[in-house]
Amino acid sequence: MIAIVDYGVGNLFSLKSSLMAIGADGVVTADPEVLHSSDRILLPGVGAFGDAADKLRASGLAQVVVDEANAGKPVLGICLGMQMLFDRSFEYGEHAGLGLIPGEIRPIDEVIPAGYKIPHIGWNALDFGGKQSPLFRYIHDGDFVYFVHSYYAAKCDEHVIATAEYGAPLTAAVARDNVFGCQFHPEKSGTVGLNILKAFCEETR
Repeated sequence: MIAIVDYGVGNLFSLKSSLMAIGADGVVTADPEVLHSSDRILLPGVGAFGDAADKLRASGLAQVVVDEANAGKPVLGICLGMQMLFDRSFEYGEHAGLGLIPGEIRPIDEVIPAGYKIPHIGWNALDFGGKQSPLFRYIHDGDFVYFVHSYYAAKCDEHVIATAEYGAPLTAAVARDNVFGCQFHPEKSGTVGLNILKAFCEETR
């Protein structure tokens, strides 16, 4: 069973529909016991980092996600959910993340050329950079996925498994042992996104 963390932020039912499309058993939940009994955890998120992090902690689920990840359970953060896996974010101040992947979240306008629209919205190709991740076993280098973001993961080169070009190479996906993150939205990325979710729902270590 795949637990989709419900803390008031994210495309919960789009994700559940995507899991149904690949034949996976997904449940939207705010129950720590369900997260504990699940096989895998999906951490979604949209909006501002500070607000989402506060809601996740207020729900009591932040520590549950950390504990389950540290116990070896596969966790996949999506969009803002990916960003919250990191140590901190500098979105409207400085905010603590979950600390599951070393690195920080910074504004993309620090690295992309002037004149590029922010947020970065649209379809961009994945560049695996020669790395092979089990998360991408069913897709190919150069496949397109859908992004919506104004901030990106920095100082995390060791854990980057894919980038996307938007005037500069931006972190598109990360992995550290059993913890994975996608800056893009698999649930909005057609067959490519479904195949990424399929890989995550299988053995990913």
